Amino acid sequence: MTKTQKAGTLRVATDVGGTFTDLVAFETGPEGMRITTAKSDTTPPDFETGVLNVLARGGIKPGDVDFMAHGTTVVINALTERKGVKVGLITTEGFRDTLEIARGNRPDFFNLHYIKPAPFVPRHLRAELPGRMTYQGKERIPLDLTRLPAIIEHFRIEGVQAVAVSLLHSYANTAHEVAVLAEVKRLWPEVSVVASHQITREWREYERTNTAVLSAYVQPVAARYLDKLDAGLKRQGLRQPPYIMQSNCGVDGLAATSAIPITMVESGPASGFWGAAELSKLIGEPNILALDIGGTTAKCSLIEGGEVRIMTDYWIERTRKSAGYPIMVPVVDLVEIGNGGGSIAWVDDYGKLHVGPQSAGALPGPAAYGKGGSEATTTDANLWLGRINRDYFCGGDVTADMAAAETALKTVGDRLGVSTDDAAQGIIRIANNNMVNALKLVSLNRGYDTRDFTLLAFGGGGGMHAVALGQELQVRKVVVPAAASVFSAWGMMMSDLRRDLFVTHLTDLAEGAGPEIEAVFAEAEAQARETFAAEGVDPAALRFIRYGKFRYQNQEHTTEVPIEGRITDAGLDAIAEDFRQAYEREYTYRLDAPVEMVGIHLVARAEVGKLTMAPAALGEADASPALKGRRAVDYALEGVHEAAIYDGEKLAPGMAFTGPAVIEDPGTTIVIHPGNAVSIDTYRNIHIEIGETGVVQ
Repeated sequence: MTKTQKAGTLRVATDVGGTFTDLVAFETGPEGMRITTAKSDTTPPDFETGVLNVLARGGIKPGDVDFMAHGTTVVINALTERKGVKVGLITTEGFRDTLEIARGNRPDFFNLHYIKPAPFVPRHLRAELPGRMTYQGKERIPLDLTRLPAIIEHFRIEGVQAVAVSLLHSYANTAHEVAVLAEVKRLWPEVSVVASHQITREWREYERTNTAVLSAYVQPVAARYLDKLDAGLKRQGLRQPPYIMQSNCGVDGLAATSAIPITMVESGPASGFWGAAELSKLIGEPNILALDIGGTTAKCSLIEGGEVRIMTDYWIERTRKSAGYPIMVPVVDLVEIGNGGGSIAWVDDYGKLHVGPQSAGALPGPAAYGKGGSEATTTDANLWLGRINRDYFCGGDVTADMAAAETALKTVGDRLGVSTDDAAQGIIRIANNNMVNALKLVSLNRGYDTRDFTLLAFGGGGGMHAVALGQELQVRKVVVPAAASVFSAWGMMMSDLRRDLFVTHLTDLAEGAGPEIEAVFAEAEAQARETFAAEGVDPAALRFIRYGKFRYQNQEHTTEVPIEGRITDAGLDAIAEDFRQAYEREYTYRLDAPVEMVGIHLVARAEVGKLTMAPAALGEADASPALKGRRAVDYALEGVHEAAIYDGEKLAPGMAFTGPAVIEDPGTTIVIHPGNAVSIDTYRNIHIEIGETGVVQ
């Protein structure tokens, strides 16, 4: 798209990935909406260059942009690649080794040689200060700052670039942390410093301390990147700073994100699942199983009542052999597995076929890419079975190397003692089973009946596998959104300015608790209004959603329950019953025990340039104008069928047809199994009614 003049409202989303930087632009004008997509190489360590490059490639002039949202993997990459800065930790006297002690949650339980993950701050950079708060927020020992100058001097000598402050029970009373924070800034103005209460007001000492440390670890890196991005966009005419995608499915201001960058640790997956939640409301399907299949991973999340589930029990680098590291920030509740288009098929020493988690990546990629890849992948299997069009591979941009794909698949077949066709079918079935198990973790394992949900599949590989997964899970239907391959960027355009506030506050649900809990919510709401107002957001534009975190008395963990309206003593019994129902659904039983509240979760939201979708009129049901031809397709379980091939870009609202069929567009392929009824809605989304034929074995 080449822009010569201002034609309407222009909204842009950019997303920095590990390999590519993506762009999606939505321009609305008198002639409707125009969508532009572009892709360019990611440019580490100067990631902002890749963003400016992709804007240029898409023909987007920053001076014409009315609203810009930006997602990035800079934070998660800095953590996993250990490219942050040297951090010093200041904590309460006697608690220097909290990071070292961690939790007794070693996953490799019977390994007597198990070694805990090394803390991000070595012991000689962990300092203590006298002073102590109780869990009720009362001062037990006064804070003593006389040691602080020596601590700061020690940090200077050691080359510390960022300081984390985490004091015991600061979630209940922030006074000591506030004092330490102010004194560090006075003694060392140029250092980057963050205190745990600025990130979270929840209890759990180890998790809160580690979160503060990791935020300090990435803060200079993220702030430098965002500053350079902002400066580069301003030089090219952008009128206001971009909004930054957060892990909680909302966007936030650039300045706020620069101060606490750990909040965007999972900004990429979050935008897709928020898009799924928004789309669920548009199409009247509020209960959604959302599935995002990319080249390396598949991610899934459950959306109930049109709302995503946000949690703070988030860990990075957690594996079957390592406990990983906790990050106590609001993150969309998701399950991620190593199964995508590039996932490698392999046979173990016992002759068993596996798919993933290893991936061929972008280079060399699947064998069919013709870039030197020699191992069979899910993409190679889909190509061999005719599910992907070998003459329209990657939207026609790549000539499929079918000889290399055949060699790779035959190697797998030889190890299994089966034909190349059987090997390809097996790879598809194993990949589908892996993804079904991931979807069960966010649904059946938590007490939800998948028959009450619609499966929404997106990402480049979502439509390829969605129907088979939907048949196994017996969902209501499968929906593949328009422009599924760039759906995450669409989600950014639908995101609100959002912050999630968690505050620990223990109280029994007994007489007098109603006004007490209401006061906690009121204080959090006042804090949100004050924070947003300081950033120029009209407090009247804020909307609040309330949740409570409850447990049976003396249990360890909590269950979150939505709370409607003002809280009074008269409404406590209803709140307790809501908790019991939610608890029973997830754990299958109830207890005859008192219910207590552990804390609150307040969502504060305000719209900022949110995209409005206009429905189109439904046309004729005849889909023949979009028919490209027919070819034999192997459906892995239902056998080989002659399938009708449709051009996805020519499918119009109102069109309908029945499988077997395949829908092709430049970004994705959608496999329609025999017996599936397909219709195109007013937003060009593809609705697939699940037939009774075929299940995943």
